[in-house]
Amino acid sequence: MMQSTPAWIVLAHLLRPQGRKGEVLAELFTDFPERFDEQRRVFLAAPGFEGREAEARPVDVVAFWLPVGKNEGRVVLQFAGIDTISDAESIAGKDVLVPREERLPLDNESVYISELIGCTVFDGQLAVGVVEDVQFAMTADGGRRLGDAAPLLVVRSLEADEILLPFAKAFLVRVDTEAKRIDMTLPEGLVEVNRPAGAGGNSEDQKR
Repeated sequence: MMQSTPAWIVLAHLLRPQGRKGEVLAELFTDFPERFDEQRRVFLAAPGFEGREAEARPVDVVAFWLPVGKNEGRVVLQFAGIDTISDAESIAGKDVLVPREERLPLDNESVYISELIGCTVFDGQLAVGVVEDVQFAMTADGGRRLGDAAPLLVVRSLEADEILLPFAKAFLVRVDTEAKRIDMTLPEGLVEVNRPAGAGGNSEDQKR
């Protein structure tokens, strides 16, 4: 069953305090952190939030910067009214959201990660499954995201298997978030290799 278009766009996920004045380290879900210069008013809510705007916590971004070293690829955010370490601890684990209608436009080759959730992935004419999550490659210690590695789409197949597919430009044909559809041309055998051992049917046979 096709899922509805999400009402919210996730910009970042708050991890932990990063300073003494309420600064918070966050995992970025956008390739354009500079948009916090233009999009100062955001909302905080638990991951997976789908409620109304009145049920989310509005905050203003007063400063942000990109750390280096082990936290490279993340962002540090400072919000109005979050002034202490304990304040920062109280919002750790929240997502940074904006209503979908307030999202800033992206260029033609970019999408918001949260808009991929619920999209059906097609390999040519074959429906592979529905995107349930998006994962990012991390360093061995889990300390930071690998910027050069393609995100992985966590796809629930028609046989209810979980399949990991690289969201790589080399495989992409078209992404239509309004229609909740991702068209890809995947290398032969990739879907089967990324299925759990012994799971599902033979999708190559279905294609033929």
